[in-house]
Amino acid sequence: MRYSLRFLLNNKVLNYPEFRSYLGTRLFLLLSLNMQMTIVAYMAFRLTKDPLTLGMIGLWEVIPAVGFSLFSGHFADQREKRNLLLGCIVGFTMLSLFYLWLSLPSFQETVCVRYTVWLIYFGVFTGGALRAFASPASFSMLGLLVPKRLYTNATTWSSTAWQLGAVLGPLIGGVLIAYVGFSWSLASVFFVKLIALFFILRVGKKPIMKKTKEPILKSLKEGLSFVFNTQIILAALALDMFAVLFGGAIALLPVYADEILQVGEVGYGWLRAAQGIGAIITLGILSFIPLKTNAGKKLLICIAGFGVTTIIFGLSKIFLLSFTMLLLAGMFDAVSVVIRGTILQLYTPDEMRGRVAAVNTMFISSSNELGAAESGFTARLMGTVTAVVFGGCMTLAVVGATYFKAPKLRKLKL
Repeated sequence: MRYSLRFLLNNKVLNYPEFRSYLGTRLFLLLSLNMQMTIVAYMAFRLTKDPLTLGMIGLWEVIPAVGFSLFSGHFADQREKRNLLLGCIVGFTMLSLFYLWLSLPSFQETVCVRYTVWLIYFGVFTGGALRAFASPASFSMLGLLVPKRLYTNATTWSSTAWQLGAVLGPLIGGVLIAYVGFSWSLASVFFVKLIALFFILRVGKKPIMKKTKEPILKSLKEGLSFVFNTQIILAALALDMFAVLFGGAIALLPVYADEILQVGEVGYGWLRAAQGIGAIITLGILSFIPLKTNAGKKLLICIAGFGVTTIIFGLSKIFLLSFTMLLLAGMFDAVSVVIRGTILQLYTPDEMRGRVAAVNTMFISSSNELGAAESGFTARLMGTVTAVVFGGCMTLAVVGATYFKAPKLRKLKL
């Protein structure tokens, strides 16, 4: 009875209709984007049979995601958030039609593999630019939908929606590739994005918190200065960035699925979904038992666990063991997501949310997409297994350095 009451109290946030619509938008947008990236990455690898292609996909996404984030935060703070996010979703929807065109057999018979792959890179670049504006708009809007006392629980639910998309997207994408091919799979992505459009239209326009206008360079300097002068925020972002930069093995999963584990498209989908499944399990636990005590130490332990599971995954040649390690990595990573998201919501002033979210996007993009590029390049130089194991070892080194360099993070309590 006590746990049931706690659960009901923790989920007052769901009483806000616009927050429920926000969750629907986030779920179906992330579901479609994860389906799309799963399908596009596998299609590109099938065209080239070169792991460097997977690294290049990460590189072409991180360039605009980081570059445009320098300006998107300023833009998000001085614009209405709902319409900005709506415009980004419309752009993502058009992009899915572009990928569908690239996947058509008639197109690939007309255009050589090299040009098809470069057009894929162009699509990835465009998606990275859209994400640079969508992330700060979404982050800023969340703080306007619920009271401040519910930020921790709202962040948990928001992360749960994100992770559901991370789980179901790759899994559905892998199954669709196996049974209906690339073109029909990408057509399905288009229809899922239409559902995201439906939900965002149910959210009303939000007030602009930053009333004063100022030069863009001054605005950017204020945002960067705030992040770099707030040790807890900087340490949390840097820890996540370097840990995932070195420890992310997701980019090389097509190689593991095809050549090392030999499990095909469906197995590839399960491997892509494994981290998300683990994250959802953890987020479900955190809905009942919120993180309050020793959050900093728990964050460091979980990132270290992420590094260890990455090493074991890299060495594994057994599908079940590989899947389990990815699942555990997702469980550890979910703790990092919740703590980092709560830190950003609690420590960021309302008028600066867009710029801080943009800096967060730069860090996350650097970790995920630069991590994919790092994995692709090191796999070409060292071999796939050695590259993944090296990345896991570097993650452990980052945790050790953060423990000694950021004492405020060690003592953090939410």
